[in-house]
Amino acid sequence: MSIDTAPSSAAADLRVPQEIVDLVFRDARTVNTFTDGEVTDEQVRAVWDVVRWGPTAMNSLPLRLLLVRTGEGRERLVDHMNEGNKAKTRRAPLSIVVAADVDFHEQLPRLAPHMAGARDNFAGIEDVRARMSRDNAFLQAGYLIVGLRAAGLHVGPMTGYDAPGLDADLLAGSGWRSIMVLNVGSTPQDVEGFGMPASHPRQGRLDFEDVARSI
Repeated sequence: MSIDTAPSSAAADLRVPQEIVDLVFRDARTVNTFTDGEVTDEQVRAVWDVVRWGPTAMNSLPLRLLLVRTGEGRERLVDHMNEGNKAKTRRAPLSIVVAADVDFHEQLPRLAPHMAGARDNFAGIEDVRARMSRDNAFLQAGYLIVGLRAAGLHVGPMTGYDAPGLDADLLAGSGWRSIMVLNVGSTPQDVEGFGMPASHPRQGRLDFEDVARSI
């Protein structure tokens, strides 16, 4: 069955060019394999400089990023991935461990100076901080994926891994708690010899009438 990804009549109401919408949504795919081209800190920094402006509760910005490229770091990460995610993670030029910082409240005097005492109010309630950091880090992770696509990169998000093991190994000594791993890079035009398809066939999506109600 073919999937219709053509713009709807409502697309005319968008304020950005259709080629941008195609780049970050309609034509973008979750990818499994990558070319050897490097993804630099400068590229990721440029993406962060844009996506950091997305809203979070209390401007808490709990998202944290561990950039994994080195051989030792790569193998330590691969050891924690589910079997089906090991090969693609080993092959990616960059893997990002996306984490939520339970200690985000330490930054509130800088990020929300208008909320006097917010840091101290959160200090003794780690369970509340854990929930709030996770919710808002997932929100920011969505911004990050769209931002990486806008930079012309391809992204393969994964939650199939041993989170407690990864956190104890790669995030030890911090308040960071992983929520997903993103493989990032460029995809080959010809995937022969890469051992897996660059992406799976496009799947369907729900229509507006399937997901929305008005009251």
